Amino acid sequence: MRTLERTRDDLAAFLRTRRERLSPADVGLPSSARRRTPGLRREEVAALAGVGLTWYTWLEQGRDIGVSANFLDSLSRVLKLDASERRHLFLLAHARPPVEPGKTWCVLPPLVRRLVHDLSPHAAYVLNLRWDVLGFNQPADALFGFGAHAPERRNLLWLLFTDPALHARYVDWDEQAPQILSSFRRDYARATQESDIQDLVQQLEKVSPDFKRWWRQHDVHAACSGSRMLRVDGENTVFEHTSLTIDENRHLRMVVYARQETSVQPAG
Repeated sequence: MRTLERTRDDLAAFLRTRRERLSPADVGLPSSARRRTPGLRREEVAALAGVGLTWYTWLEQGRDIGVSANFLDSLSRVLKLDASERRHLFLLAHARPPVEPGKTWCVLPPLVRRLVHDLSPHAAYVLNLRWDVLGFNQPADALFGFGAHAPERRNLLWLLFTDPALHARYVDWDEQAPQILSSFRRDYARATQESDIQDLVQQLEKVSPDFKRWWRQHDVHAACSGSRMLRVDGENTVFEHTSLTIDENRHLRMVVYARQETSVQPAG
């Protein structure tokens, strides 16, 4: 059974400080006579959140009472919590934080761009939630040909299904492409409110029968990491690859490919 014993003091202090930093005007209430304590009163927060004063007081005291995600979400709006504060409130109340809507961030911080280039000779590139390629180093360009495409078309999923050169790079493309697509589906689920990611899927369904067929199968596999065989200079070369989260809030991650020592010669 969950208990607030461990977080009782932190929850009480957090709610009190968030309440005290707001004025009646901040939440659309008329200003009254001078108050003995700063910020909103408990009864004002309770009324705005749609609960009784006693119940809210118990929550602010960290008592073992049940709280719903809907109430915590409402309280977050009343207290004008940002995304980090909202998540913190859910964790203090021992509730599962709701997933934040994904955003397709399109700016690569300079330090991250530098790190990508410092990873040479390993191929490295950075994707956002839509799988736009925001940055890449020379080995990644040599391997995937990102630089041959205009920035607005430099999208890994788009290139995978529309670029013949990249298609030919993947050994067993018919097996690997659906696996990569299933990995994209997880990101799509986090950003379904973003029109640009919906536009990408709609465009790909029009131009790629393979994408349309596999997309409508709704397969979801484990994260894309491990080994992948790519055709490089006439040889089927094994690369180890992994994905590293570099900015969780902006949904940016770096993908790194490291060539294994041994190569498999093509059959025949």
